[in-house]
Amino acid sequence: MYKILISGYYGFNNIGDESILRTVIDNLREKLPDVDITVLSQDPAGTAEKYGVKSVRRMSLPDIFRAVRRCDLLLSGGGSLLQDATSGRSILYYLFILGLAQLLGRQTFIYSQGIGPISTPRNRRLTAFILRRTDGIVVRDGKSRDLLLEIGVPPQLVHVTADPVIRVKKPDPALGEEILRRENCPRQDGRLTVGWAVKARKPNREFLREVCRCILWLREEWDADSVLIPFFYDEDLGVCEAVAQQLEGQTGCLRQKYLSEETLSIIGCMDVLVGVRLHSLIYAAVMGVPMIGVSYDPKVDSFLSSIERPTHFTVENFTLEGFQTVFRETMRDREAISAATAQCLDGLISKLDQNEELIRMLMEQSK
Repeated sequence: MYKILISGYYGFNNIGDESILRTVIDNLREKLPDVDITVLSQDPAGTAEKYGVKSVRRMSLPDIFRAVRRCDLLLSGGGSLLQDATSGRSILYYLFILGLAQLLGRQTFIYSQGIGPISTPRNRRLTAFILRRTDGIVVRDGKSRDLLLEIGVPPQLVHVTADPVIRVKKPDPALGEEILRRENCPRQDGRLTVGWAVKARKPNREFLREVCRCILWLREEWDADSVLIPFFYDEDLGVCEAVAQQLEGQTGCLRQKYLSEETLSIIGCMDVLVGVRLHSLIYAAVMGVPMIGVSYDPKVDSFLSSIERPTHFTVENFTLEGFQTVFRETMRDREAISAATAQCLDGLISKLDQNEELIRMLMEQSK
């Protein structure tokens, strides 16, 4: 049996990262024979129960050491792990795990990660040093590859595929409809429903003010209902509730915590999705829902580019007036947008098999 240890941002109730973990585990089990999977998690008991894997504490050095020593391959990813924009410590944590595995003679693999930004010279040097010694690197977009080449990672090591979540299995839409009813946000016959997945780690008051104006305009101009969807529950719920309270009953707000499958089904019930969170946009693409992306990070621009959609807004330049134009265009062209997105996704999904093909080669080498 081939033992794989997965390192990532897991166990934090972030729907995007939990979706990554679900698809990574499903794909490994589906495409590789006889694998034993362990996950480093903030919530080992919850992760083990939810995914049917072994799991250990991600911040316990003894647990990490034992798990790395026990594994055959350390799989780092997916998500945006190797970057120092959100924290100067997180990139050092993920590089430490990779470096420890290499020190103990274990195979290491970067799985469909988005790399960067990496700003400090020390972090760039350390990332290049560790990644030059990995057994395989797969990144989810061309910008990540370009950054790795820029800091000195050999081009023959780097493969470009896509975010693994685009291969997630579609759920029954009835699940999302039932949740919306329970949350007093039922879909109304003959009325549009617009989903809003805003990001709240660093709330931008001007952006949220414009969101409120847009929701009111949608109600007045299109007789459309809006639903605020917290993707990273612990971070986003407060701001979603604040927007809902400010609008005094003019918008719905999901207040319970939902699994990735449930959230995917909820997104599938939307007629349009306005997303800041990257994986809200990926969910919309998977479910065939036209989207309007609002960028806060290059990873959002990269994904939109990969499905041939423009980045109309950033959080800083989002306005009601601009939104009005883009929303009208989206409604006019929504069938063509959904068809073009589906075609792009098919091409990206076909590339994702490279992850498991490369891991299979490493498994054969280890025999």
